[in-house]
Amino acid sequence: MTGPNSRRNEAAKAARTRAGGGPVVALPLEPGEARPLYRQVYDGLREAILAGRLRPGERLPSTRTLAAELGVARNTVVLAYEQLRTEGYVVGARGGGTRVREALPDALLHVRPRPRRAAGPARARAAAPGKGEAGASATGGARPAPPAGDAGSARQGGGARLSARGAMLAAAGAGLAQAGRTEPVPFRLGVPALDVFPRRLWARLTARDWRRGGPYLGDADAGGERALREAIAWYVTHSRGARCTADQVFVVSGTQQGLDIAARVLLDPGDAVWVEDPGYPYAHTVLAVAGARLVPVTVDDEGLDVAAGERAAPTARLAYVTPSHQFPLGAVMSVSRRLMLLAWARRAEAWVVEDDYDSEFRYAGRPLPCLQGLDAERQDAAGPARVLYIGTFSKTLAPALRLGYLIVPDALVDAFRAARAVLDRHAPTLAQGVLADFIAGGHYARHVRRMRTLYAERQAALLAAAEAELEGLLTLTPDPAGLHVVGRLAPGLDAEAAAAAAEAEGVRVYPVSRYALSPDAQDRSGLILGYAGFDVRAIRVGVRKLRRALESLRA
Repeated sequence: MTGPNSRRNEAAKAARTRAGGGPVVALPLEPGEARPLYRQVYDGLREAILAGRLRPGERLPSTRTLAAELGVARNTVVLAYEQLRTEGYVVGARGGGTRVREALPDALLHVRPRPRRAAGPARARAAAPGKGEAGASATGGARPAPPAGDAGSARQGGGARLSARGAMLAAAGAGLAQAGRTEPVPFRLGVPALDVFPRRLWARLTARDWRRGGPYLGDADAGGERALREAIAWYVTHSRGARCTADQVFVVSGTQQGLDIAARVLLDPGDAVWVEDPGYPYAHTVLAVAGARLVPVTVDDEGLDVAAGERAAPTARLAYVTPSHQFPLGAVMSVSRRLMLLAWARRAEAWVVEDDYDSEFRYAGRPLPCLQGLDAERQDAAGPARVLYIGTFSKTLAPALRLGYLIVPDALVDAFRAARAVLDRHAPTLAQGVLADFIAGGHYARHVRRMRTLYAERQAALLAAAEAELEGLLTLTPDPAGLHVVGRLAPGLDAEAAAAAAEAEGVRVYPVSRYALSPDAQDRSGLILGYAGFDVRAIRVGVRKLRRALESLRA
């Protein structure tokens, strides 16, 4: 006895050519499959076209004929043909039936592969992990490239030649470029608590935004979406003591882009720039690539030593500082140093870039207002504002958002708007509206409060585990702010050797010496450990692995 399914399968073995029909096309159909029948017909015909069984210009069976051959409703074949026509695989002409297109869409999307040569020295070097953090996020791991190099340093394997600037970028960014998306391991820096990112709320706000018509998909303002700039201006005014309007806010893809734009607009090649020593290496690289002459300035318990900076380069054009929580040592710049820095900037007609990368996370006492706010308060009596302020959402929300902000003095707004329009027009807009709603709805402030409590607990867990497991090996110093702590190795242990041993055990720590530019800032006993992105269990396991690593150095 023959049922409808067996008849359909029998017909599906081959769709034979009939008068006025087309070629034989094998289309096996599975009526019980999750894919609808029209999709199975579409997939089978598309596969036949791409495999060459249906050749360019060849005519397909009529919809009525193929439906009869397959034992399906004619509308099923009509839908399949429509999909093929929409995607450019077939073309229909009145009286000419449906034919395979001469130029298939897949052929227009892919170039013809060429024979590959064996990887040369340049390719082999690029694939090898670089020194320091391979895949460090915004706060670090790799030593910055030197400010300048000779012509020979720009020559790569295989005869390729880079500019001095290109060679500098290639050297500084090799670790980042090769890292890809990797699972964070304790005690990697720059990793926020992604396990508690408000995914459902973010998805709901995103869906609501699209239901209302979706974000603007054309060109946007060079400064960013107005709603987000207003939300940022409100937030930094109330939480960080900043003084700005939405017109002064530029939405950027992160700290590095904000600094890059500032360097391009404000610096000429050879201009001296004060940088903290030790300090944030990728800021050093961005400034060096812009042609700046880096002037390392020592850091102590009060932050950047302004007097030392004036002795080294009194006419520097710019100073880059992290005054709220110095990276990597954690100092908070004192009020007296802040006033000295602002006074110098006005005398020298220099600019100060304030990187406020993790100021939201302070666990004891009230934080000092940002340097930008202090500068704005004094500008009428002491001259024009000199501080540019950079903040990021990578630490408070997620690095994948690639959203931050740059706040510039009024006098620079027009120049920065014009420069931004030339460099990359504007930041991606799709997430900006969602973030604006997230801030305006009070969700961001609540999330930061939650993170502050969580990070305090995670730092406490790290300190407790280190006290129990690392006595006589490493002493960690509590930090009232931030997402990492600094420790001191016991005498006889070297930080670079400790980092290598830790890597072998599956954990990551960072020698302070990697962030230094001058010999005076080289600290062979200092280690940096990030803790924000790891729960208590992962922290305890990581500390035990670190103990094994440090004990192996004494064996």
